Amino acid sequence: MKGWLRKHMPDHAAVKENRWLYPFRNTLLHPRLWHVNRHSAAGGVAAGLFCGLFPAPFQMLGAAICAIVFRINLPIAILTTLYTNPVTFVPLYIFAYWLGSLIVGGNNGFVPPPEFDFSAIGPWITASIAWLGHLGLPLVVGVTLLATVFAVLGYFGVRVAWRIWLVRAWRRRGLRRRKHTVAQ
Repeated sequence: MKGWLRKHMPDHAAVKENRWLYPFRNTLLHPRLWHVNRHSAAGGVAAGLFCGLFPAPFQMLGAAICAIVFRINLPIAILTTLYTNPVTFVPLYIFAYWLGSLIVGGNNGFVPPPEFDFSAIGPWITASIAWLGHLGLPLVVGVTLLATVFAVLGYFGVRVAWRIWLVRAWRRRGLRRRKHTVAQ
């Protein structure tokens, strides 16, 4: 598993040579951000799953900040945010709103967003802001709870999967040793 992850991750040279990342290279080249083990991989998945529910431009940035702060695998954290995309984003946010409405109470029902009208962009923006205000607290609570559940499940899921893979590797190695011993 470690070999496959290393093969598909960017290397230090790519970060070091990137002119946009030059001011941050001392921070971004810290060895623990690139090391692959069950702790860093599980932490990276957890950070990516949590930050994946952030609004669009802040997902990867949030995952990168979490990776730097908690010293977990940076590429895994960033790549894991990609579970939200234009297809999955709306159903996840609708579910988060529903979940938040259950917790906060006072569910007024889901109000559909206002229809876009090219001839009246100003009133559409005002109506969109009012629509977002209606979603408010239930959406924030639901997204936070859903992101936390995803992060916890992702963290322990990776830890369990890594352990299963490791135990199987030990067993295969033991069988090879026994076959080698018997053959001699």
